[in-house]
Amino acid sequence: MHHEFWHKRWATNDIGFHEESGNHLLKKYFSEFPLPDNALVFVPLCGKTKDISWLLKNGCKVVAIELNEQAVQQLFAELGAMPQIEKTDVFTRYYISNLSVYVGDFFALEQKQIGVPDLVFDRGALVALPDDLRNKYTEHLHKLTPTTPKFVICYQYDQSLFKGPPFSVTDTMVREFYEQDYAIDNIFTGHVEGGFREQSEVFEAVYRLSPR
Repeated sequence: MHHEFWHKRWATNDIGFHEESGNHLLKKYFSEFPLPDNALVFVPLCGKTKDISWLLKNGCKVVAIELNEQAVQQLFAELGAMPQIEKTDVFTRYYISNLSVYVGDFFALEQKQIGVPDLVFDRGALVALPDDLRNKYTEHLHKLTPTTPKFVICYQYDQSLFKGPPFSVTDTMVREFYEQDYAIDNIFTGHVEGGFREQSEVFEAVYRLSPR
């Protein structure tokens, strides 16, 4: 599953993971993360998420990365914004004054490209990755943002019932990935109304990760 899987999902518009009105947990728990005015928020594997629009409207600046260029083009179109475009050997960057989105491989991203964010918002990255990539992802994210608090949203369910994505990321997994470098608070766990894919026992959880 990796690059080709996601390119195919976007090509066929198979993006059921995309929330049309933005994420309700972001809106409800954002205040749990004290931030400065004009805070810089990093959104990994962003797709065309409406969460970026919500963050911008709430006074944040955003830097993000997404593998699929079509998703980024749709993101800016839905924002009603005409971005400037800058190409390098590794990335294509779409940007306006308060939003910069890199198109390319997350694992090729360097800290100098994103600066020092005030918050990482991970709603769709960790749960989008299969087991063999999650540890690599969290290690690289820590390398990019070692002193940055993290707002992490996970789905939790019996993975044997169906394949992801989104994959189940349990509380134990979150702690295995992050507890060496972060104090971890599970600030919410609740049932997903109606579940998904005909399975009702699906839960969502919010974690606040504070650098030690």
